[in-house]
Amino acid sequence: MKTSDQELIQLYLKGREDALELLIRKYLKPIYGYVFRFVQNQQDAEDLTQEIFLKMWRNLKKFKKGKSFKSWLFKIAKNTCFDFLRKKKRDLALNLENLDILADFAPSLIEEVEKENLIEKLKKEIEKLPYKMKEIMLFYYEIGLNFREIAEILEEPINTVKSRHQRAIIFLKKALRAN
Repeated sequence: MKTSDQELIQLYLKGREDALELLIRKYLKPIYGYVFRFVQNQQDAEDLTQEIFLKMWRNLKKFKKGKSFKSWLFKIAKNTCFDFLRKKKRDLALNLENLDILADFAPSLIEEVEKENLIEKLKKEIEKLPYKMKEIMLFYYEIGLNFREIAEILEEPINTVKSRHQRAIIFLKKALRAN
């Protein structure tokens, strides 16, 4: 039987240390991947991932039952990354590796251009997107979050998230056709 995040939290709060270990194991790779895309550095990503799970552990008692743990954890990750980047005064650059899903939005271009070239062009065009659109594209295509989860993390209405996603897709289609 698969134990839900909520059940693991309750088990941990009742003294089962192994429940926390299972929760961390479940989210370690997705959180690390998300953080790495922000900081573009393995050592910083490892340190921040550790800091995120430490914050999660410290605040687990405050987690509201019935809410999405995944969204809550990614919100901690997002805020931790922003704080780190503000401190370092770095430019935020997203390096999206897996853009095959987005390439499907321009099938006529795929026929005209090799897929590798299209992905490189797509990466460059994504970098031109306003940050809030880039962030939604990362959450949706790289992390695999749904619009509701993204809205919770960003503390934005779900329709705003959907609208930004749609505008980003339109922008990318136009940009790829222009190239």
